[in-house]
Amino acid sequence: DEPRVIFDDDWLVIVDKPVGLLSVPGRGEQLRDCAQSRLRARHPDLLLAHRLDLDTSGLLIAAKDPLTYAAMQRQFEERRVDKRYAAWLAGHVPGDQGVIELALRVDLDDRPRQLVDPIHGKPASTRWRVVERTPTRTRVLLFPLTGRTHQLRVHCATGLDAPIVGDR
Repeated sequence: DEPRVIFDDDWLVIVDKPVGLLSVPGRGEQLRDCAQSRLRARHPDLLLAHRLDLDTSGLLIAAKDPLTYAAMQRQFEERRVDKRYAAWLAGHVPGDQGVIELALRVDLDDRPRQLVDPIHGKPASTRWRVVERTPTRTRVLLFPLTGRTHQLRVHCATGLDAPIVGDR
């Protein structure tokens, strides 16, 4: 699927990235196809402000010039960007909302996998809210308050005891 353009003006392009498409190129020729290269076919100087995982669909924001890119990066660094993710979780999540606070660090034996480590991990916080329930699944909105690698995956699987459906 081609990323669908949601917004396009003199400074920004926002696209809906489909599942299965990298945000930026990976290593090796077989991983060259990505949202960034497809967008650069139309806008050669485009710079992605952030990334989404291969298995994550959602809005990607890109800047058309270095000044806009720097301003966007500053907003991400200063945590002035509100991020929201929706996910189906395997199982029943007790309660309707809350905050998960579990410190995370890389698993040295299985990079880039992350694990909970209250002593050596970096603080990680995720606010969550249930929006739908079925007998076997719970749909939640996730609001990462920090931006650790694989934070939402680990927080759902460990903090809510309900992994994201389909997460490898």
